[in-house]
Amino acid sequence: MKYIDEYRDGELAQQLAKSIAAEADTARTYHLMEFCGGHTHAISRYGLEDILPANVHMVHGPGCPVCVLPVGRIDAAIWLAGQPDVILCTYGDMLRVPGSKRLSLLKAKAEGRDIRMVYSSLDAVKLAQVNPDRKVVFFAIGFETTTPPTAVAIKQAQALGLTNFFVFCNHVLTPSAIAQILDSPEVRELGTVKLDGFIGPAHVSTIIGSQPYEYFAEEYQRPVVIAGFEPLDVLQAVRMLVRQINENRFEVENEFSRAVTRDGNTKAKALVAEMFELRKAFEWRGLGLVPYSALRIKEAYAAFDAERQWDVPKDSPPDNKACECGAILRGVKKPTDCKLFGTVCTPENPMGSCMVSAEGACAAHWTYGRFRDTKAQDA
Repeated sequence: MKYIDEYRDGELAQQLAKSIAAEADTARTYHLMEFCGGHTHAISRYGLEDILPANVHMVHGPGCPVCVLPVGRIDAAIWLAGQPDVILCTYGDMLRVPGSKRLSLLKAKAEGRDIRMVYSSLDAVKLAQVNPDRKVVFFAIGFETTTPPTAVAIKQAQALGLTNFFVFCNHVLTPSAIAQILDSPEVRELGTVKLDGFIGPAHVSTIIGSQPYEYFAEEYQRPVVIAGFEPLDVLQAVRMLVRQINENRFEVENEFSRAVTRDGNTKAKALVAEMFELRKAFEWRGLGLVPYSALRIKEAYAAFDAERQWDVPKDSPPDNKACECGAILRGVKKPTDCKLFGTVCTPENPMGSCMVSAEGACAAHWTYGRFRDTKAQDA
């Protein structure tokens, strides 16, 4: 298959790993955070950490959009699903994320609430069309990648004259989360989380471009390399970061040039700017309240805003005390550091969001057996 198999060539991967080992300074360590859940998935699936030199460490970041949504927003969605005549729609992974008291959307559906999985935002618009006597709420989540489709859905609902379509908006912004991590006590003051560079997200960057990361490279003196999802993409990004660190350079480089430009998708960005505005603050799982890190629907489109239609609860219940999902999202811990991982918490019985989504670090470690390697080393 052209342009896929080429980026999964095992021999080339070994050659890249040898080049990284040759260039990595044995007198120092390299701590590189992959911010995208797709990269976390690729690293576990293809065993990339196994072929990297021992002094190159990959740190998992908050790159899973399902994982970063806090418990309170899950509870709010369940509350919305319980309102009269409401059909709540969302993407499949969100159905299984535990809210407070371990109640998920899937369990709420089993209790009788009308909650449906959709494959796209336009599926929710179609539901509103065929159910004119019901109120259809689309539980919108995700980074900059899934924000334009939500905007398109609102535009389509407006064009169709629908008065029963609403969006519960939970779209969050990648650059704000990166800044929050770099400003965190673990990184800036305590030094317990060492971060020497970032592998920039792929899909997000196709929308926003590479320009927004230039601030982090200059202000925080951390190099950023935007990379595609395939194993050779990730290895090449690691090699580029190692070179920058060795040369004391702090630049934004684009390994994923086949899909990402500096300016990104200008049409998509214009649509998002027309439809949404910044929230002053928004809670992220593991990161707390992050300033200007999320979007809300503008006043001009208030008729489609679920948070204006209903008095949606704004509670902020804590995560399960035993679950380390928040620390994993900050890069403070790895999935295998959690006492629940692989015992009480499995994909069939997730205790936290990191075990639910395919992009979650815990799910990736479980699916590809990375935890078995750790157990074998400890034995």
